[in-house]
Amino acid sequence: MATLHFTKGHGTGNDFVLFADPAGEVDLTEDQVAAICDRHFGVGANGILRAVLSRNIAEGAAALAEDADAEWFMDYRNADGSVAEMCGNGIRVFSRFLIDNALARLEPGETLPIGTRSGVRDVQRNAAGFQADLGRWRLSAGEPLVRAKELPVARPGLGITVGNPHVVVALASVEELESADLAYSPVIEPEQPDGANVEFVVAAEPMVKDGVGHIRMRVHERGSGETLSCGTGAVAAALATRYWAGAGAPNQWKVDVPGGTVGVRMFPTEDGEHVSLSGPAELVFVGELEV
Repeated sequence: MATLHFTKGHGTGNDFVLFADPAGEVDLTEDQVAAICDRHFGVGANGILRAVLSRNIAEGAAALAEDADAEWFMDYRNADGSVAEMCGNGIRVFSRFLIDNALARLEPGETLPIGTRSGVRDVQRNAAGFQADLGRWRLSAGEPLVRAKELPVARPGLGITVGNPHVVVALASVEELESADLAYSPVIEPEQPDGANVEFVVAAEPMVKDGVGHIRMRVHERGSGETLSCGTGAVAAALATRYWAGAGAPNQWKVDVPGGTVGVRMFPTEDGEHVSLSGPAELVFVGELEV
């Protein structure tokens, strides 16, 4: 039995257990991850973030090939122990963890590259806390239907990939949004090969004010269930709403989630349009576990 020194953190209520494993020596099983994330018998979290040096994890080779400065790799596991490609709230909290533990530095105006399974993601400080460039996004093929408990009929969804897969569903009212019972997994038809996070979205009134779009969202994350926030989900929801709104829709959005508010911005780059996510990152407490 070994002692795991950990930190609990969250980004708008999307919470994580974080620990440093520079040498890549701690290989938690799915059952161990699930036990740690259990809210009754463990620490409680939506997932686990392991900080490992990119050179010491197999997936880190691709990160270092993409950016030699991507010293740290964010090894993310969902609450059920499954492996995930990326986490938008998680990468902000991960960056805060590295900085507060003197594992990395990030001065105003500087960029901190972080390796993930969906590529290197650049993090900067901003007024909201941290901003992460989540890279290029794309629409997914197909026209999925989504069924959710307490929503009377199946709703059309829009598939969007932002390093991990999402299906976004527009609802007609706040009442519909609140009535959906996301304790049960929404059913996507046809079934997605790798699963998907499902976001339910309602536009604010007005939807656009002073050039900034505004939406409200709830989410069911694959491997974690309903969470208070999903960073990549907020990005997917904003992208989907802009797509539905058509020409003239803004490239900057405010997304309200049950745990707070995050910002989304779309911007051009040499390799195509990128999208960024900004918001707070909080570290709550430290502790030890016998695993």
